[in-house]
Amino acid sequence: MVLDIEAQKCGLIAVVGAPNAGKSTLVNALVGQKVAIVSPKAQTTRARLMGIAIADDTQLLLVDTPGIFDPARRLDRAMVAAAWEGSQGADLIALVVDGKGGIGPKVRSVVAGLKDRRERKILILNKVDIADKPRLLGHAASLNELAEFEDTFFVSATTGDGVAELKAELAKRMPEGPWHFPADQVSDATDRMLASEITREQLYHLLHAELPYATAIETERYTEKPDGSVEIYQQILVERPTQRAIVLGQGGSKIKEIGSRARAELMELLGVKVQLFLHVKVRPGWEEDRSLYREIGLDWVD
Repeated sequence: MVLDIEAQKCGLIAVVGAPNAGKSTLVNALVGQKVAIVSPKAQTTRARLMGIAIADDTQLLLVDTPGIFDPARRLDRAMVAAAWEGSQGADLIALVVDGKGGIGPKVRSVVAGLKDRRERKILILNKVDIADKPRLLGHAASLNELAEFEDTFFVSATTGDGVAELKAELAKRMPEGPWHFPADQVSDATDRMLASEITREQLYHLLHAELPYATAIETERYTEKPDGSVEIYQQILVERPTQRAIVLGQGGSKIKEIGSRARAELMELLGVKVQLFLHVKVRPGWEEDRSLYREIGLDWVD
């Protein structure tokens, strides 16, 4: 832990990119533990979430933003707004690009939005462990022609390749200033929000091929008991009865497995006994519920 406050550095890094670039996996790798949920499903990240990493005397405030894409529905617009707002006034914007997927219209759209921004920018090509090396160099050259990046980094957030070097370079670019959070804090997410996110992650892992994107987790009650344990009641919101049947599974088998996995992970993350009670509710048009946006950490957009 750094004791000399005058030697401390602290800065805000906005991690942006198209969906499925691996932003959340990279933030987790930089922090050194899980703070953001990940899944193969596009647009897994919905709200701005801050991961807090330490590199020697430097505290890195990593804003994991939703993937930027062409929004159609209100929820989509709220997520894209959260992504762009998360980068406002950052000390550094880190554009993460799927090195295997290459430069498609979604990536070009994000780069166009960044091109004239005044914030300092770096380019991170991710997934180098599964990408073709010559193509990676071509992607780097093309993207640097589209926008002005201070530097380009090649990493694999999954394997950790290049992550330590990236973290050290990020620290070098941060301004002098006191840390904003205690040394042992790794995220700005509340335990209540974390509980919702962990359940949503398990929902996606078990049902991502069967379940539509339009689902949400609403934590009805989060109670810390006198013995230190936590009791959580959550609703899984879906839009149609057929979706409810998918989440429940044969004889309730799926929701039991979702609950079991989520509970085990929460017990490990929180370090206490967790009782998790899930039920599925059909709520057509839940995306128009203003209060739910506050629950999942998004601003209401018209």
